[in-house]
Amino acid sequence: MNRTTVSLIAVVTALAAVTGFAAMNAPDAPAADSARAAARLPVERSSLLCPAPSTSDLAETSYTSFTPETQGGAEGKAELAAAGKESAGSGKTKKDDAKPVLTPKEPGKPVGGSASGADVPARIGTAQGSLAPGWTVQETTTVTAGSGRGILGTTCSAPDTDFWFPAASTADDRTDYVHLTNPDDSAAVVDIELYGKDGALKSEVGEGIQVQPHASVPVLLSTLLDKPQTDLTVHVSVRSGRVGAALQAADDKLGADWLAPSTDPTGTLVMPGIPKDATSVRLVAFAPGQDDADLKVQLVAPNGPVSPAGNETLHIKSGMTAAVDLGDVTKGEPGSLLLTPTERSVPVVAALRVVRGKGDKQETAFIPATAPVSTRATAADNRAKGCTLTLVAPSAAAEVKVTASPGTGGGSPVTKTYTVKARTTLEAKPPVPGGLKGTYALTVETVSGGPVHASRLLELPEGGVPMFTVQTLPDDRGTVAVPAAEPDLSVLVK
Repeated sequence: MNRTTVSLIAVVTALAAVTGFAAMNAPDAPAADSARAAARLPVERSSLLCPAPSTSDLAETSYTSFTPETQGGAEGKAELAAAGKESAGSGKTKKDDAKPVLTPKEPGKPVGGSASGADVPARIGTAQGSLAPGWTVQETTTVTAGSGRGILGTTCSAPDTDFWFPAASTADDRTDYVHLTNPDDSAAVVDIELYGKDGALKSEVGEGIQVQPHASVPVLLSTLLDKPQTDLTVHVSVRSGRVGAALQAADDKLGADWLAPSTDPTGTLVMPGIPKDATSVRLVAFAPGQDDADLKVQLVAPNGPVSPAGNETLHIKSGMTAAVDLGDVTKGEPGSLLLTPTERSVPVVAALRVVRGKGDKQETAFIPATAPVSTRATAADNRAKGCTLTLVAPSAAAEVKVTASPGTGGGSPVTKTYTVKARTTLEAKPPVPGGLKGTYALTVETVSGGPVHASRLLELPEGGVPMFTVQTLPDDRGTVAVPAAEPDLSVLVK
């Protein structure tokens, strides 16, 4: 027997062993076609990036981590550790050697951490095994005085290469920063493009920003332009590497909050969770393609959609930012804003700036257009009081299951099911764990019906100011499609 024959027998034997192992461990398939279809399996690793929370000495920041329980998966581990600090374009990084602020141990139980002051760094988080699928971290900061006064809440984001932020501003009373955080071992190169009401705004300073490995860079938008711009759309695109991006907006009179990226450009957009007592709502939208967009504007209320008087439609010129004040559009009822094409569908991004309160007691939050919950979404850092869940079904009725986890200090999980009628918004006080101690997480799952978009409002009033923040709840991407593979012995004879 020659060496070629021996090698061929060895290869065939190995393939047979692998094939047999796969057959024993694969899920049962109802038909031959399903064996070739991609299966959705839990992710094995997740990365999350939290921006540096505040430059105020009065800032008090809490972090809440939660991973929903998922069947299968190896033993997990996770941590949320400090990123390095650098100035935009400096190329120098100073690593903060503080211990991780969070080290979750098991899924199904939230973990909390905290930090104080102006020098709290950005955070880079990694989770593996059973802690990776659907891992969610909320960063919530309270500032009681100054131009950054308010609750600044954000869901720490996964790294990516493309981000859109409508509703930014460099007006005289605004201080807006884009925070860029690099989780990887090599430098990232980032461009920041700005678009105003008349189109693209030239800014060489925003080109080729280097973000060093495991570091974070805050970029003050006003330093990128010569003149103030009331309404801006910010496009963060990554030439090499990947980053997490978040926009912090502070108004001298209206408080501050984080603006999360809008969902990817699409023809129909949903912005869920406008509070019923909103005193001012401003819509900012942008059409990044070559075509103008004409959109129908509707407030999806508890009893169905209505068109805001005088703002039934919105025309957006290609490459230009459009903005419209909708005033107190909710008229005492909670609602969600729905944008649909009047005729031809053109991709658009959009966000709302929402104001509550009056006079010197006003506070701001932002609601970007968001993708539907799809399979599952999670909101961490919920309190026994002051939380509101909004569910909107823009096309067809849906049934949604909401589970309250145990608290960070203890408690028993509780589950409740909601039915959302077609083309309506449902506002609900979410379930609270029995015997709650600490903060807890809410997991939202679509049971049946059409797509559902969701958000969570957290309010912590302070000194007569209705301080609040809103986080949208897109799918947590806890699973990934894995194509089925079959051995091909023909490669041995080619």
